[in-house]
Amino acid sequence: MTGPSPLELGKRERQLVEAVYRLGEASVAQVLAELTDPPSYSSVRAMLSILVEKKILRQRHEGKRYLYRPATSRETARRSAFHQLLRTFFSGEPTAALATLLDLSAGQLTTDDLDRMKQLIEKTRQENG
Repeated sequence: MTGPSPLELGKRERQLVEAVYRLGEASVAQVLAELTDPPSYSSVRAMLSILVEKKILRQRHEGKRYLYRPATSRETARRSAFHQLLRTFFSGEPTAALATLLDLSAGQLTTDDLDRMKQLIEKTRQENG
């Protein structure tokens, strides 16, 4: 991701970005409709402009309105956010992050979830030689 990590965004900024990702491309009014307890139209417009400046979103002009879309794919944003999370809270140690995830998810993971995680670990092991 070229701009700040989603972890570096404020709560409302993250809500706006999440709304745009859900919608794919959206006007200010469409983003506003996605928010619970929304601020004013002009506040949303201003925050979307800031997110464009931060290179989190892109905008294009269509008629009398601007349409906003993510500057990167959801996967790229996820990777960037997780990398930042890993550095900030887990000293860059993936095993510490995985241990926390498993601890927090205890009782919520299905056998299928655990099998999928095992497959991913085995695939990574094979790729790393």
